[in-house]
Amino acid sequence: MISIMKYSDISKEEIFARQEDKFDVSGIVSEIIENVRENGDKALIEYALKFDKAELTSLEVTEEEINEAFEAVEPEFLDILRSAAENITAFHKHQVRNSFIINDKDGVVTGQKVTPIEKVGLYVPGGTAAYPSTVLMDSIPAKIAGCEEIVMVTPPTFGGKVNPVILAAAKIAGVTRIFKVGGAQAVAALAYGTESVPRVYKIVGPGNAFVAEAKRQVFGQVSIDMIAGPSEILVIADSKSNPEHVAADLLSQAEHDKLASAVLVTDSEELASAVSDELERQIPLLSRAEIARASIDNNGKIIIADNLDEVIDISNEIAPEHLELMVDNPFDLLSKVKNAGSVFMGRYCPEALGDYYAGANHTLPTSGTAKFSSPLSVDDFVKKIQYTYYTENALKNVAEDVAFFAMKEGLEAHAKSAIVRTKDCK
Repeated sequence: MISIMKYSDISKEEIFARQEDKFDVSGIVSEIIENVRENGDKALIEYALKFDKAELTSLEVTEEEINEAFEAVEPEFLDILRSAAENITAFHKHQVRNSFIINDKDGVVTGQKVTPIEKVGLYVPGGTAAYPSTVLMDSIPAKIAGCEEIVMVTPPTFGGKVNPVILAAAKIAGVTRIFKVGGAQAVAALAYGTESVPRVYKIVGPGNAFVAEAKRQVFGQVSIDMIAGPSEILVIADSKSNPEHVAADLLSQAEHDKLASAVLVTDSEELASAVSDELERQIPLLSRAEIARASIDNNGKIIIADNLDEVIDISNEIAPEHLELMVDNPFDLLSKVKNAGSVFMGRYCPEALGDYYAGANHTLPTSGTAKFSSPLSVDDFVKKIQYTYYTENALKNVAEDVAFFAMKEGLEAHAKSAIVRTKDCK
């Protein structure tokens, strides 16, 4: 049963504590990465047989396989995928940054050029946890950014196939190449390249503990989006909220993972009790009841605060991945939200809208990292190149100042590189 606690009666450590996976996979992942670096495709094919029970003769998904998968998916779902893709595209187009140039001083030009990362890799979970939504969320911003090569990796199913809905989403989103590789070995292949899998410059996308650890270990060789932890939801709800709706939203994240965190923060003891009862009623009805039960029992919390201001303070300290504002005037509270990945506002905006359809990205910071990081966006797929131009006279006007500054840092050669150019200035 979910824990109910009063904010004024317990320590902050107890309120913000969460159960974590203590199993250390770093050594296993390190061995996998080294094997892929040394043996390339051979290692990937062996891991596919070992972990996925898939006998592969080639790693890349063919155009024929993509077309077959597209035909296998029901037309109704294809239409939903297209609608979701349109919403995601419309949202992320507003994130596009423009280059700029400053030339308001004689003889001086400075500026910034925004340019796409040429090659990016997308990790998409597969098998029993096949998420076509992740394909759309991770590839569409890359496409909008202008990335030339978008390489997707996803685990094969038994028999060496890829889930058809994953391939259909990839076709709709414009993924360039797709490979039947999963786990830490897929991250290693993207980071270092193999005979078949091209090396990329950035890797994005969620995965299990092995994928997360692999991203951690290859960071520096390539860029990554984030190290994603278990799913989280925090619902802020007042006394008018429907307990059935609140419980359903908490369970929408609890069913992801036994380590997922589902938290209700409210100023109503009556609602807290009713939501607890609703959770007990709804959990046995779920197909993933065992996972949801473990999540709610181990990491679920209902926190009762004195007022909505205190509720917001608690939320900002937790910095949840998903935050629901289940109140009449959510825009009044939005101005007070400082730390959250994605905010869902009002009584008719379940977090599931964001997972699939509304348009905002669902790849979000977890484990409190929303205090300093952001959802996946077009910004993740571009880099900035800055530039500076000075004419001879413009340099002459500031060379002494530059040299003076350099000498303050004890860097004589820096100073001389500015002064030497002024000797012939007239």
